[in-house]
Amino acid sequence: MAKSISIIPYPSSVKIKPDDLDLRDLKGIMIFDNSKELLQIATLFETILSPITRLKICPWDINANRFIKIVIKKENPITCGSYYLKIDKETGVFLSASTAQGLYYGFQTFRQLTTSDLEKKQTTKKTLIQNCVIEDTPKFSYRGMHLDVSRHFFNIDFIKTYIDMIALHKMNYFHWHLTDDNGWRVEIEKYPDLIKKSAYRVDREDQPWRNWDPIRPEEKPSYGGYYTKKEIKEVVNYASERHITIIPEIEMPAHTSAVFAAYPELSCKGETLDVVPGSYWPTIDIFCAGNDSTFTFLENVLNEVIELFPSNYIHIGGDEADKTYWKSCKKCQDRIKTENLKNEEELQSYFVKRIEKFINNNQKNLVGWDEILEGGLVPSATVMSWRGTKGGIEAARSGHNVIMCPTSHCYFDYYQTKKQNPGQEAFDGYIPLEKVYSFNPIPKELSMEESKYILGGQGNLWTEFVKTPERAQHMVLPRMTALSEVLWSGPQTNSYKNFCNRLKNLQKRFEVLSWNYASV
Repeated sequence: MAKSISIIPYPSSVKIKPDDLDLRDLKGIMIFDNSKELLQIATLFETILSPITRLKICPWDINANRFIKIVIKKENPITCGSYYLKIDKETGVFLSASTAQGLYYGFQTFRQLTTSDLEKKQTTKKTLIQNCVIEDTPKFSYRGMHLDVSRHFFNIDFIKTYIDMIALHKMNYFHWHLTDDNGWRVEIEKYPDLIKKSAYRVDREDQPWRNWDPIRPEEKPSYGGYYTKKEIKEVVNYASERHITIIPEIEMPAHTSAVFAAYPELSCKGETLDVVPGSYWPTIDIFCAGNDSTFTFLENVLNEVIELFPSNYIHIGGDEADKTYWKSCKKCQDRIKTENLKNEEELQSYFVKRIEKFINNNQKNLVGWDEILEGGLVPSATVMSWRGTKGGIEAARSGHNVIMCPTSHCYFDYYQTKKQNPGQEAFDGYIPLEKVYSFNPIPKELSMEESKYILGGQGNLWTEFVKTPERAQHMVLPRMTALSEVLWSGPQTNSYKNFCNRLKNLQKRFEVLSWNYASV
């Protein structure tokens, strides 16, 4: 008899029972009612087990044995995402939760209890799973992963795969970084030149990111891409089926130079720029904060983005704004005088607050990197703390919700192994798997009351040095796996050694799914 089960993230409570259930003995799938939510979960069970047994959905009978039984018990006073799963040789499989999300996470646990051979959709002789009772609930409500598709573009097929990776780990947010200096990636009908002129750049993929050759006058942009509205709706639905919320990010006021390839009048200088094919630093070409046309443009863009994404959150970036041109721009200086602002830092605060008001008026909440704290925010704004934990501490003490993603633990564009093959460059820094696993989203400086504002954490993948889906997977796996356990089970709940033992089993599933991962 097995003495333990191998699941990541590890559940809150696991009770191992004697004996095993042979999946071939199951007679069918019973759902309490024919609701869409229950039918979707039943289909997941039906699909994963199809290589070894053909199960049909049957009428509910609480006394019937050797069935998979699925029920939503809305009266259960348990946390959203919690579930109860019982595996028994005689009675079968029983899964209950108070929400469809909880049922989905329960299925993911069941999935990991089965052999990874089932992912091949081929028959297998490994049909026994351990009898057990699992009661599980997530520690943090926000468990996210980020992907930058501006520096390098990734097609819809990989975006769906990335979402599948998030889902397997019981994470529930996908932060989609859609715009930056290296390309605009979302179709906006009111501004068609964004996908004609801002989504493509000259090809420098054969050159170092930081040392690209100057653009020649006769060169035409050939690298890039964008997502149509139809594609985005498809991805949003795909994520929703997996109980993942997509947070779109439209950068402002900085990381916006690609926009000026199409609409130069929105910058301080008014000059048409090329979309840069590599490193662009400092981010000096930014939106003109003194130009009302800038805000008209952004509000029109956000209107279309809001229609595409049902998320309560809209991310506006807000980071790394070099204000050099604001200092010499007559319109920006006039804005400072008109609004009785002290300096360019307060002008950025004015910019953020004006956009925040628009977002709030559309029944959405603003999210931004921790620079948005400068100058103050309304309580509904959520802060992503990336420059260490200082911003998160300040935000929580000011009554703002916080998502922790410090560069020290959560930047997955940093190296994760000391040995790298030639040509596999990464961003400066080294964050090994054990460092990620040691992450505690709640800074020790916060009181118990203040810590309630920490919603959770997120792993970020910036793609300056990530050109392919295979490299993207290599950079996030298995660090995503470690982060998922921290955010679901809680920091320091299990030992790193225990985690690594369970990781070996999960990596077999990665291999069957053709997911590339780093050997650590």
